[in-house]
Amino acid sequence: MKMGILGRHFLGDSGNHIFTDSYDASSEDFGAHDVTKLDTWVFDHVKEFFHAARNNQSLLSKLNGDRIVFFLHLLGIDTNGHAHRPTSREYSDNIKLVDKELKEIEATVKDFYGNDGKTAFVFTADHGMTDWGSHGAGHPLETCTPFIAWGAGIRLPQKVSAQNFDDSYLQEWKLENWKRQDINQGIIPVDMLNTSDLFKAESMFTNAVQILEQFKVKMTQKKEATLSFLFTPFKSLSDTKQANILRKARYYIKQKKYDEAVSLCRELIDLALRGLAYYHTYDRLFLASNVVLGFVGWISYASLLIIKSHCNLTRGVSTKAKNPSRLLPYTFVAIGLFVALLLLIQACPWTYYVYCLLPLPIWYAVLREIPVIQGFVTVLLTFRPWCFLGYLLLFILGVEVLVLSFFYRYMLTAGLVAFAAWPLITPLWTRAKRTSLSWILFCFLLAVFPLLPVVGREPDIFLVVGAGLLVLLLSLFVVTSVIKRNDSFINEELVLHLLQMLSIVLSVCVVYGTHKSLLEKQGLPLLNQIVSWTILASSFVTPLLSPPVLFDRLFSILLASMSTYLLLSTGYEALFPLVLSCLMFVWIHMEQETLQQSVVSCKQKVSTIQFACNTDVTQCRDLYLDDIRRAFFLVFFLVTAFFGTGNIASVNSFDPSSVYCFLTVFSPFKMGALIMWKILIPFVLVMCAFEAVQLTTQLSSKSLFLMVINISDIMALHFFFLIKDYGSWLDIGTSISHYVIVMSMTIFMVFLNCLAQMLTTKKLSLCGRPKSHIT
Repeated sequence: MKMGILGRHFLGDSGNHIFTDSYDASSEDFGAHDVTKLDTWVFDHVKEFFHAARNNQSLLSKLNGDRIVFFLHLLGIDTNGHAHRPTSREYSDNIKLVDKELKEIEATVKDFYGNDGKTAFVFTADHGMTDWGSHGAGHPLETCTPFIAWGAGIRLPQKVSAQNFDDSYLQEWKLENWKRQDINQGIIPVDMLNTSDLFKAESMFTNAVQILEQFKVKMTQKKEATLSFLFTPFKSLSDTKQANILRKARYYIKQKKYDEAVSLCRELIDLALRGLAYYHTYDRLFLASNVVLGFVGWISYASLLIIKSHCNLTRGVSTKAKNPSRLLPYTFVAIGLFVALLLLIQACPWTYYVYCLLPLPIWYAVLREIPVIQGFVTVLLTFRPWCFLGYLLLFILGVEVLVLSFFYRYMLTAGLVAFAAWPLITPLWTRAKRTSLSWILFCFLLAVFPLLPVVGREPDIFLVVGAGLLVLLLSLFVVTSVIKRNDSFINEELVLHLLQMLSIVLSVCVVYGTHKSLLEKQGLPLLNQIVSWTILASSFVTPLLSPPVLFDRLFSILLASMSTYLLLSTGYEALFPLVLSCLMFVWIHMEQETLQQSVVSCKQKVSTIQFACNTDVTQCRDLYLDDIRRAFFLVFFLVTAFFGTGNIASVNSFDPSSVYCFLTVFSPFKMGALIMWKILIPFVLVMCAFEAVQLTTQLSSKSLFLMVINISDIMALHFFFLIKDYGSWLDIGTSISHYVIVMSMTIFMVFLNCLAQMLTTKKLSLCGRPKSHIT
């Protein structure tokens, strides 16, 4: 955690009064021999600053002025925590160093000011840290920070016989008999001040007036933006009650009843904060209703597009029924004008127009398809009720499993175990037993990952090396098949496979060498860094050199992705893309086998299928229940890629040590980009496999995409009702991040789809033009 010291009143606000000094950003090196030098540098420069001030009359006069603040930023202890974990010897030694230097700094400051007793010291941090060296979520280890104050105006520690708190910090620190004061932002901690009771009462009165003014401003803004007959004020804090509390508090101060005045001011602060929350969420129900209308409308419209494209449901419907009423557009225009006028009168922000008007064109498009809706209802009525309810309950259960997996990773395990049973309840088990056994095996293997600890908590470099060796073993089988398949021993395809295998070997060597070098405090070797960046750059190109045959191209993508993923791995997660890819390969075969039991004809062997830039639209067929299952499988596998090895909705899942093969000097943008690519790799593998599934099953990618959007929108609507703006920071942040992730899934999938199409369909050639291929 980064810590600092504040002192001697407040910073001035004019003139040449600010003095700063800092080390170069390159000094923050996670792989450096000793990062405690960052803190030593700060303490040494502060001592030199005070020493220089004694011989500089201009600086001396400024330092002896009023309202002076010194701020010390101690980054070494933060860097050691990230690099070596808070339980390490390096972190413990850094704490001892800070304790020792802090004592010397206090003595230096007091000596400079002649022990005048007018300096206050505050020792605090901007965040905490988990045992695995991360922060950014809502665990108490990350959000609870020390606030230690002493000196001028600060009350001395108080002895107590007993005190109750929900945590065990006092027992761990052996401070049970010393009074603990927790601080809420925005409220003055008067109990910590060593001042007169009058000063405390006046401070709390001023604090209450400040927060009350914020309440008044928020109330005025909302009142002016709402029609008078629609406005409902916050009844718990009326104008009369405000005036009564302020008058009574002032009376208590005059009567020297300071404790009563402080208590009354705290009551007013609490009411004002509740009032602020009330007006902040004043339009919540109204806006939420519009959001729900938009969601339901869009889900309905997307479903109608799918049904309309693949089912002729308007057959037999009269021409008059097929044409929507001419009054329909005029009705929606009139509603839109009325809503816009209502918003304009109330001077609502432009976002309100978006929330309120967007559902109108969506529902207009839905109601234009009344004949399709009627035909669809007619078809549904032909289903046996129990059969229809069974499918509906199964779909709802599947969506709920997806939603719960955002909170409990083990739900992914339950889903994968259920997936393993799929061939057992279908003819696939008897028709393709070997493929079915492979599916069951890899489902169970992938189901293990959500049960493991979040990535980064227990690093193990030997698991990374083991994953690399498994990829090499798998590559040897592929190389053997390539040699058998081609007449000549040496050909372009074989050379590419060998080069990609060499890339895997180099990745394993770099990972092991870098880990060993950092353990010996020798930093990141330059050669390892160059090789890592070269492998990363080549991984975008080498798949495009492989033949466009389905499995050849997918395996080339796997090797290219794994060479980079190994460099970005610290433990068991290195095995995750490998197992996921194996399951994807089997999934393609399984979907090919399902075509035999459907009415889809012209089944083509998987080994002969080639990726094409443009799928022939005439090959697209009618929609079946299996297609809904395929769309659900895609969403499930994408969510598994999200949470299979951790919780990427939480910042504390990102371990900076995963980028140490590329750089160790702190660089947020480079490190963030590398970590994002590591996160994207499993998604790319899933989307490339889905491209193959879509190609082999001959279904329109547009329809599959719309089904996936519908599933993600249903999930988003679910998470919309789970959003919180109260409770712990963890609860609030998690609810928002889950909603944003699912809402972004549509845009995210467009990007992934484009990337997958490029990786699967484009062909580069080192010599001459690329060979053409027949699809």
